[in-house]
Amino acid sequence: MPSQAKPSEEAISQLLHGKRELLPPKNAKNETRLKDFDAECKRAADDPEAFWAEIANELHWHEPWTKVFDWKYPTFEWFIGGRCNITYNCLDRQVKAGRRNKVAYIFTKEDGSEQQITYGQLLGLVGKIGNGLKSLGVEKGDRVVIYMPLCIEGVASMLACARIGAVHSVVYAGFSVQALRSRIEDAQAKVVVTADIGFRRGKRVSLRSIVEEAISGLEIVQRVVVYRRIQPVIELSSSHSIDFYELIAKQSPNCPAVVMDSEDPLFILYTSGTTGKPKGVVHVHGGYMVGTYYHMTRFWDIRDDDVFFCTSDIGWVVGHSYIVYAPLVAGATTLFREGAIDYPHPAIMWETVEKYRATVIFTAPTAVRMFMRHGDALPQKYDLKSIRIFSVAGEPLNPEALEWLIG
Repeated sequence: MPSQAKPSEEAISQLLHGKRELLPPKNAKNETRLKDFDAECKRAADDPEAFWAEIANELHWHEPWTKVFDWKYPTFEWFIGGRCNITYNCLDRQVKAGRRNKVAYIFTKEDGSEQQITYGQLLGLVGKIGNGLKSLGVEKGDRVVIYMPLCIEGVASMLACARIGAVHSVVYAGFSVQALRSRIEDAQAKVVVTADIGFRRGKRVSLRSIVEEAISGLEIVQRVVVYRRIQPVIELSSSHSIDFYELIAKQSPNCPAVVMDSEDPLFILYTSGTTGKPKGVVHVHGGYMVGTYYHMTRFWDIRDDDVFFCTSDIGWVVGHSYIVYAPLVAGATTLFREGAIDYPHPAIMWETVEKYRATVIFTAPTAVRMFMRHGDALPQKYDLKSIRIFSVAGEPLNPEALEWLIG
């Protein structure tokens, strides 16, 4: 076969490095919380322990730490001796600060239906789920696998695990039977939380049947909690299955957050496996809480009246951090949507932004390139003046996409 011509090193360099410097408008810069990025970097570099201690002190700790950071290669620890629970900062702290009736989440589906929940309501729902899990024998340190579509119940299940000290392992609701089974086995999960179905481009994905096949012959799994979304409801014939809302119906919403050590595990999330066998990465309560809170409040400059729109999924680390934990710790209102970002029509992204007056957007460069392919006319049909920050991450953003985005 004839060899294909390879791009020169210079050509690749041009693709990866834009030379145009983009500066924010002066009024926008003056209104941000982080006004001098270079000075902030210098302050963090000059005395990192003092820097991160200052950020951590903005949050609630049941007991203060004795040392900010310790690194004994290859192990490092943050806020050693500190006692906290990330869900206390997500929920109790916000309710006590007067946000009980503030909307925590706006959730929309592909069919256009909508669900909203306030911080006070979310605290009660998380408490009921936490008590429900405890009634199934889940204790501090136990692992719970969550194989759920993007929905409020999925978010609340993650928070409930963390609240009672259990470690959640969320598996993207699109992964295969074998991928799910391997993660259940690796975590030695005793409970799986799932749903009957998920929706993607108008089609139903049977999640429960995938779970049943994945746990076949696995004695470690004691119970499967099923969130039944469709009518008529599916039958739960398996003796180990229980309906999500039947489990929590009689539970008290009062479920105090278990006090955790800063270095206690919060969740396990597995790498994609594209470069080898998936590896379970453990994140902990303290350092993860402080770091993601800092990103949310400084880099995204989240304010009390913002609507933060994240297009990720709870199956990915971006969804863990910037749909579930960081926005709640920062007291934000978060908008998220189940399904493809270009379904049922290519302009649904812009329609959603206009409808909910989203102010801060977080998406992927791949999504931006998809928007480009649909042309300039679609976003121009909508009122997008509410957008204050449009941010992307996940892979490199090519200069062409950036120019289109700011154009």
